[in-house]
Amino acid sequence: MRILIKNGMVVDGTGAKAFAASVAIEGEKITAIGQIPEQPGDKMIDAAGLVVAPGFIDTHSHSDLKVLVDPYVEPKIRQGVTTEVLGQDGISMAPLPKQYISPWRKNLAGLDGDSDDIDWTYETTAGYLALMERQGVGLNQSYLVPHGNIRMEAIGLGNCQPNAEEVKTMCAITRREMEAGAYGLSTGLIYMPCAYSETQEIIEMCKVVAEYDGVFVVHQRSEADTILTSMEEVIEVGRQSGVKIHFSHFKVCGKKNWQYIDQVIELLEQAQAEGIRVSFDQYPYVAGSTMLGVILPPWVHDGGTDKLLERLQDAELRQKMIYDMEHGIPGWDNFVDFAGLDQIFVTSVKTAANQDLVGKNLVEIGKIRGKDPYQATFDLLYQEENAVGMVDFYGKEEHVIRFLTRPEQNVCTDGLLAGKPHPRVFGSFPRVLGKYVREEQALPLEAAIHKMTAKPAEVFGFTGRGRLMADYYADIVVFNPETVNDQGTYIDPVQYPVGIEHVLINGKQVIENGQYHKVLAGKVLRK
Repeated sequence: MRILIKNGMVVDGTGAKAFAASVAIEGEKITAIGQIPEQPGDKMIDAAGLVVAPGFIDTHSHSDLKVLVDPYVEPKIRQGVTTEVLGQDGISMAPLPKQYISPWRKNLAGLDGDSDDIDWTYETTAGYLALMERQGVGLNQSYLVPHGNIRMEAIGLGNCQPNAEEVKTMCAITRREMEAGAYGLSTGLIYMPCAYSETQEIIEMCKVVAEYDGVFVVHQRSEADTILTSMEEVIEVGRQSGVKIHFSHFKVCGKKNWQYIDQVIELLEQAQAEGIRVSFDQYPYVAGSTMLGVILPPWVHDGGTDKLLERLQDAELRQKMIYDMEHGIPGWDNFVDFAGLDQIFVTSVKTAANQDLVGKNLVEIGKIRGKDPYQATFDLLYQEENAVGMVDFYGKEEHVIRFLTRPEQNVCTDGLLAGKPHPRVFGSFPRVLGKYVREEQALPLEAAIHKMTAKPAEVFGFTGRGRLMADYYADIVVFNPETVNDQGTYIDPVQYPVGIEHVLINGKQVIENGQYHKVLAGKVLRK
């Protein structure tokens, strides 16, 4: 049966002006775009007054574990996302040698959650992708091999530097995982064990990634006080390895650091003038979200989560933690310094005992528990085995718009799915279309769609996706440009957006007239 989307305004993803046309779909693919006569037996989707666009690509997703427990990932599909990039921040599911399963699950829990309902013995990226494929996926899933997992397999979880032979091992693991279909390498240089690495280690792995024309996706060492030297390090990786550089969730954190924004943009432009390929993604909010454990000084994480929990039991070490959080450590992104205890809110915990703290900031948590806020926070992290999510406020709307309108930018969610999440999980893409295109008029609709579709497809190397054209996969979003918007707030984030009327993934209709159909329509993508 052919599907015919008729009477819509087509925005094809290239950045070209919208045009009136019909879109014909047979099987998984688009067969024609233009003035297409109806045929008997066609399934008709009337898009009168609506925009027909390629499915959105979320280049920074944390559905890695969730997709094995609940493969539909409905919050993403509801906002028009048809493809996700997993394996972010250097900490993800694979590779995972069997002897590290227990400590790694604890390390991963704050970002991606935990579950006893999955088989953790897949060992490699090939095994992880095959596990996803066997049970099916609701939308297209792709993977970056994470630096932290590579480091763990090669030299363990401790704070140490690899010797020459161990660097070769890390490069061999990188090659093995690229051969398995990874689209690139990710790192999170504020997360352990990635943060222990020196620049040359990363350069050597990125040389391997560059051979495959893969992308190096980086949560850089600093998005705050030392962001300029942090960016220079990442650009040097691109310079020496030839790899494509993609900065994750790009921003400048903290009022005192906003002065660096002009210089940050200059660094991007200088790198490109030199021939280094640079891009970044961004979620359209003035608050971020990660695991609460990042507020602890780096030395607390040495050796993994089990060692972290031991240190949290030591009263003297707690005092040292407080001292470092109040006075800082050179080169460390100190969340308490740039956000403040009153602007860091708990979003998820894993036990019932601390559910009353979800939605509360760290000052409020201290009052609720009748303790100093630091001590109450340490107690919480200990009781939850570090599996605590958080939201932190760091920026201004004018900065969001400035980065949103940069040519290097594409849209992402960076959505952590547990507990009371950041509203970006439900609303990043509709928020750009509603708030920043329609209301703020910060950029044209066609440019915004380009940043959600063809641009990320080109950066990450997704073939046959990201545009509306014949013989491309029928990943398609149909939305109302007059109503589309996010609904979630920081207080009540779990709200689906409005205005997303139809979504097709590989030619299968998963949203019809705003109603979601549970269909495992996605594919596991391999480079």
